[in-house]
Amino acid sequence: MNTKPTDQVSIAQSVMLMVNFILGAGILILPRTITDKVKTPDGWISVIISGLIIMLLVFFLVKLCKQYPNETYFQFMQKIIGKWLGVGLGLIVILYYVVLSAFEVRAMTETTRLFLLQGTPPWAILIPFLWIGLYLVLGGINSIARMLEIIFPVTVLFFLLVIFLGIGIIDIDNLRPVLGNGIKPVLNGLKTTSLSFSGFESILFIFMFIKEKNKVSKTIIFGIGIPFVFYTITVIAVVGAFSVDGVLLQTWPVLTYIRSYDIQGLIVERFDSLLLVIWIMQIFATFIIALYVCSLGMAQVFKTKSMNPFLFGTLPFIYIIACIPKDINQTLLMADTIGSAAFYLFGIVPLVLLVISTVRKKLNEKM
Repeated sequence: MNTKPTDQVSIAQSVMLMVNFILGAGILILPRTITDKVKTPDGWISVIISGLIIMLLVFFLVKLCKQYPNETYFQFMQKIIGKWLGVGLGLIVILYYVVLSAFEVRAMTETTRLFLLQGTPPWAILIPFLWIGLYLVLGGINSIARMLEIIFPVTVLFFLLVIFLGIGIIDIDNLRPVLGNGIKPVLNGLKTTSLSFSGFESILFIFMFIKEKNKVSKTIIFGIGIPFVFYTITVIAVVGAFSVDGVLLQTWPVLTYIRSYDIQGLIVERFDSLLLVIWIMQIFATFIIALYVCSLGMAQVFKTKSMNPFLFGTLPFIYIIACIPKDINQTLLMADTIGSAAFYLFGIVPLVLLVISTVRKKLNEKM
């Protein structure tokens, strides 16, 4: 598989790559994690503020990418901060995506075992996911984009459907009072909700593949905007249904929400199993994008023409890391660690690189 931008994706495909990378296992537990931090019904306000901040941040990332339109983050960071520092930082980013890939397959395994295949050994679920993901990623970014074009509409339509079907169990009093304890609790939740948008940095790696780079602002608006709408609606619905105290008692509050209502007269009266099947595909999409990025990074950092050896070599490490958490609590702790790392690797470092690159270019123009 070539590591140069010979493959190209459309604006619509780039939107799907970004949206599917952001939406993963996190949305199933977001109402609990944000409510745990905020301690009031105002978690949805934190989601809105975080979404706007992340959208602004991504515009800065695109400004950095436009200075190196035919290279990825792994390549142009070496030009900005030097070869050795760039390689070191690149290896840290690669490690991040290896761990992220492991978390996503472990999250798929946990949800599958808990709700669909009780008693199945973890390895029996992990290994098929890994090999199917490997097969797809071997086809390159175009194969991934085409699969996401199939998954994306189904996920969006079905998820919104099952959320709105439960509107009857939502009690608006559970969302009141708005800002009853002031703005401080909302600010406490900003970091947690910002971490839920982890995946926004995908623009650093897919920018060079986008055909119409002059229209990339659409990728940002829709790529962040769609998860932004998903997250806001989900938090409002779940907190409205269970109240603040009720949400904190649930491990998977979104699934509990869907199990809490029945729609009589339809062919399907319970939607939780169907949602899980579709959402497992969504988590799988996040996994394959992370696997692609870490393999692309290894090929570019070590300057090889093919990603294939790295793909095969990375898979055993992903499996080992995915097996490290002993239970669901350690898996969720792993998610928190990944989110915190993303904050520094893609929220702060790229802005520093943008400042260095911009200052260097201005100095070169004056000379």
